Amino acid sequence: MALSGFRRTAPTLAIVAATSVTALAIQMVSVTDEIAIGKEAQSEIRRKTPELTDATVRAYVSRIGRQLAAHARGAKYPYSFSVANYREINAFALPGGPIWVNRGAIQAAGNEAQLAAVLAHEVAHVAERHSAQQLSNAMVTNLGLNLLGALLGNSGGAAAANVAARYVASGAFLKFSRDDEREADRIGAQIMARSGWDPRGMIELLQTIREQEKRDPSSVEVFLSDHPSSSERIARLQQTLRHGKGKRDSPQFQTIRARLRTLPPARSMK
Repeated sequence: MALSGFRRTAPTLAIVAATSVTALAIQMVSVTDEIAIGKEAQSEIRRKTPELTDATVRAYVSRIGRQLAAHARGAKYPYSFSVANYREINAFALPGGPIWVNRGAIQAAGNEAQLAAVLAHEVAHVAERHSAQQLSNAMVTNLGLNLLGALLGNSGGAAAANVAARYVASGAFLKFSRDDEREADRIGAQIMARSGWDPRGMIELLQTIREQEKRDPSSVEVFLSDHPSSSERIARLQQTLRHGKGKRDSPQFQTIRARLRTLPPARSMK
């Protein structure tokens, strides 16, 4: 009888325990932890990602990114901005500040505000600590409590950060929840406005992606696999961005787009 009763309550106890541990992890994964893991993950990503080497394009993207990051609220992460030489429209953020944007996303943008929208969305992921939430969940459900204890300082913190970074860089981590994506749209639009760009560039970019999906579905397949639909995101943003002001374009952006067209074609992520 006692054993039977224990079997009925064990699942409930397990759920409570897992929930408590996850809550503890979220509270204790510090900004310093995020930065350390992001630094390790960035090294892994660089080894497997074809990075655009054109110095002019890289400097321009970094300048736009730094301006946006300067107006992000919360912890002051060491943001960095890299361009992946891929044709598909995509971008992603690693824990602690490293941000990557595909060359295809730059070429798809019609003006500077649309490019700023791509980068602002990723900056928002970092600023809102979506990575910390994702990493906390992963440590508890995928990586185990031993790694959690090590990462939080019990022993072997550097080794734990290295293991966590490899998990991040594997790609299994690089998918935020759809609620996170919606929040990154909202916060990203605010960052754009504070930085001087017209936040309606985010709506325009999503409209471009929606049209691109009709013309060349493969070019947005990765992007759409882990984001809410473009139509839903456009509708939500239109409710809050009825009126916008700020910079929409620049000669520098159009020069960069023209420059990209002169370079050898980008690779496919496939």
